[in-house]
Amino acid sequence: MTEAAVDFGIDQALKQLGIAPTNPGTSTGSECFGSGELIESYSPVDGALIGSVHATTAKDYERVVQAAEAAFRVWRETPAPKRGEIVRQFGDRLRELKEPLGKLVSYEMGKSYQEGLGEVQEMIDICDFAVGLSRQLHGLTMHSERPGHRMYEQYHPLGIVGIISAFNFPVAVWSWNTALAWACGDVCIWKPSEKAPLCGVACQKIAADVFRENGLPEGISCLINGDYKVGEMMTTDRRVPLVSATGSIRMGKIVAQAVAARLGRSLLELGGNNAIIVTPDADIKMTVIGAVFGAVGTCGQRCTSTRRLIIHESVYDEVKDALVKAYGQLRIGNPLDQHNHVGPLIDKQAVAMYQNALEEVVKEGGNLLVPGGVLTGSGYESGCYVKPAIAEASNHFEIVQEETFAPILYLLKYSGDVTEAIALQNGVKQGLSSAIMTTNLREAERFLSAAGSDCGIANVNIGTSGAEIGGAFGGEKETGGGRESGSDAWKVYMRRQTNTINYTAELPLAQGIKFDL
Repeated sequence: MTEAAVDFGIDQALKQLGIAPTNPGTSTGSECFGSGELIESYSPVDGALIGSVHATTAKDYERVVQAAEAAFRVWRETPAPKRGEIVRQFGDRLRELKEPLGKLVSYEMGKSYQEGLGEVQEMIDICDFAVGLSRQLHGLTMHSERPGHRMYEQYHPLGIVGIISAFNFPVAVWSWNTALAWACGDVCIWKPSEKAPLCGVACQKIAADVFRENGLPEGISCLINGDYKVGEMMTTDRRVPLVSATGSIRMGKIVAQAVAARLGRSLLELGGNNAIIVTPDADIKMTVIGAVFGAVGTCGQRCTSTRRLIIHESVYDEVKDALVKAYGQLRIGNPLDQHNHVGPLIDKQAVAMYQNALEEVVKEGGNLLVPGGVLTGSGYESGCYVKPAIAEASNHFEIVQEETFAPILYLLKYSGDVTEAIALQNGVKQGLSSAIMTTNLREAERFLSAAGSDCGIANVNIGTSGAEIGGAFGGEKETGGGRESGSDAWKVYMRRQTNTINYTAELPLAQGIKFDL
């Protein structure tokens, strides 16, 4: 552990989470999580080794699935409100461990400590939501056309829910799925990103303690570790009726095809290429705050990060100048230091993608207003720190059409009415989050209409990032169409059943069909 990590209490945080700092070649939690090759987790904050876990082998995976199947037979018959009580206890344990878990998220992933705490708060919030949900897993009643018959529909647990999560939200997205799935009576097998495996170990330990204390089988919550080959074990497994996958569009297409080939269900949360439209009636101060946080928060590594700013020509220069000034005030450094605004990218591969995107936008005719660059020297030894960049560009540029997981903001200009801006915003293959900055009611309502934003999330006078758990989260087009978290997203974790009860001594057939014997 480096001196900087010790200064910010990472060593103590790991101990509170039951994870002792390890040296190279040492396994963390191997008795629970696998027997394959070692996966070492290095912090992008300072390049230090945090710990290591064993990857899941095919033999390990089979043992996990069998444990999950056995646990499901118990869990599905546990009354839903009692399942909710277990989720409540899990949420309370997260409250107790919010600070150390938030620090681990920050240190292993690289987001600011405040964002790490916010991610754990999302976990707590979805637990609260799921507790209430456990008493509201309601169906419908319908009137039968046949006398003396009653019709209704109900929802039953699916079984094993497979969860594949990405590095950028190493704990929250798992909890969005898990808290709801548990309340619905499902058991879960989670494959966290191999870039943030210790966050997965920490969450699994917390959950396992709660289930153990309540005398429940450990297979209700399972963890597997490894790369895409481990994910393939789950996506091709007929015993896993639902696979929820968060990641790139490329990954999502592979998962969708594998799950569809066995007629399973997939819940996909994939790429975003999110835009904020800035109209002549926008509040410029609000616009700058929303755009800067959306573009540089989590170092541009949110699926809802703001990638494009579509600005009307009448306010273009004013917005541009304000953004350049704001970027000049950004502090980049150790994300555990709350004086800093921007932490590192996840690894050097991400840095290379960032550099390539800046080169490409210039090749295609763009202009770098804030040129960016890789930071070196004291405090930046990991090689993962970069400067947020701003480029003037066109929506048709190939690099603008792609999602680059880095703090690069493209400025696009429009000259017509809001319809032109909406067309630009919709003119990409992704459809996750969108926003408009305007005080004009007509423009706002047009943006939210059927002819407006084609994204799953459409905001007015707030940025593209920062979703609340009360609403369903997800996007359209190549974002995958999935919905997680709030609203009625719980239904994807259950199977629907229609029931008809005949309480007479006769057997009339539907549609008046006669069948006399």
